Amino acid sequence: MSKENLSAEEGKQKLKKLVKEIKVAMMVTAIGKKPLSVVPMFSKKVQDDGTIWFLSKATSEHNENIETQDQVQLLYSDPSSMKFLSVYGTAEITKDPETLKDLYNPKIDAWFSGPDDPDLTAIKFTSTDAHYWSPKSNKYISLLKMASSAVTGEQKDIGEQGSIKL
Repeated sequence: MSKENLSAEEGKQKLKKLVKEIKVAMMVTAIGKKPLSVVPMFSKKVQDDGTIWFLSKATSEHNENIETQDQVQLLYSDPSSMKFLSVYGTAEITKDPETLKDLYNPKIDAWFSGPDDPDLTAIKFTSTDAHYWSPKSNKYISLLKMASSAVTGEQKDIGEQGSIKL
């Protein structure tokens, strides 16, 4: 696996692309507490600067954790495409009505009664550092390379990884 650390601009584009493709992250809050507090979250929007938006219940444990400690880690994983992303940053909770209306979708946010639901909040995640792993080719070529490597003993460069400083 080759390593390619990306510049801020290239990194933001890579982060945005991976978040849009994978969509669901495991959000880790209360970093340092054991056991870890982890919850799956659907990425509602990712901006060009690496800001990622989520919707959440005001009464959720992860909202409470963010109010106490704003450091958050997001772990995106799509084993079927062999794409992975770990993003570190800070999170803040907002109840801004315009933001909630922009992010809310009645077809996929059925656990809320609408954008005016008093328990609806948005989480604004500001990315600071990230690390990614992704294949250089489609998954079938990557699987063929892995199989060839297993048979021949030769290491094949099947993907890339790198750090992103935002």
